[in-house]
Amino acid sequence: MSTYFIKKNSMQIVRGTLIPIGGNEDKGNGESEVHTLEFIDEGILSRVVKESGGKDASILIIPTASRIPIEIGENYLEAFKKLGCTQVQVLDIRSREQSEDEKFINMIKNADCVMFSGGNQSKITEIIGDSTIHSVLREKYINENFVIAGTSAGAMCMSEEMIAGGSGTEVFRKGVVTMRKGMDLISGLIIDSHFIRRGRFGRLVESVAKFPNLLGVGLAEDTGLVIKNRNEFEVIGSGMVIVFDGSEITHNNEELLKEGTPMTITNLITQVLSNGDRYDIENRIVNILPIDSPFV
Repeated sequence: MSTYFIKKNSMQIVRGTLIPIGGNEDKGNGESEVHTLEFIDEGILSRVVKESGGKDASILIIPTASRIPIEIGENYLEAFKKLGCTQVQVLDIRSREQSEDEKFINMIKNADCVMFSGGNQSKITEIIGDSTIHSVLREKYINENFVIAGTSAGAMCMSEEMIAGGSGTEVFRKGVVTMRKGMDLISGLIIDSHFIRRGRFGRLVESVAKFPNLLGVGLAEDTGLVIKNRNEFEVIGSGMVIVFDGSEITHNNEELLKEGTPMTITNLITQVLSNGDRYDIENRIVNILPIDSPFV
């Protein structure tokens, strides 16, 4: 997969916005949600709409990762309808052939935002990765005020190095995590989702052990990032974001161990961030929301 735009043109300004979400974002559709309907205007999907240009923005839902794409598509249509959106469609891509379909390509070209659903992130890379639709997504993201949002699997596939699988409940042992190439929309991060609820500490730390030059970012449910120009993100939503920075690791035995062996990492920098906090990806600097902020 080409990484020309990401690595060769590091000084190039990227006009688009990435919004990875940790899963189970508030859709205002049930008592089990973190927030009820009355709070949906303040939620993550509301921010997606705002970044996309408002209620008349053209938004495409892509449920490729899901085992139940029709149901998932309908859920998002209803959620965006509650927010007053007028131009929301489902782009149900289920095959490589459809990733080359001229009609689907034109829908992407005319969109202000695409949102990838949760499910299996490897289905996104297998069906859409390295296709014409993938190329159009990257070009629009770099050159236009275009939003690419994704929840759960749709968030994890955004990175160059992608977590493809691995138990979150096992102890910290080599081989727990499976890595594959992602959609390469941002190369400096490894993104994991449902991070707190599913206990995915070990697999994200192992990912950072494999790629210590990358930041490991664990997103809690109903929590996301707004990433501008690839070099800074803002935390949004109701939960926390865990950042693992391996730049100052003093002991990392990942390469030496056999599969299944307990691992040791020392001096791994860990940041715990919440709504409104900002993080400078390039310089690895945290800007905390002031204690007297109205959001606190």
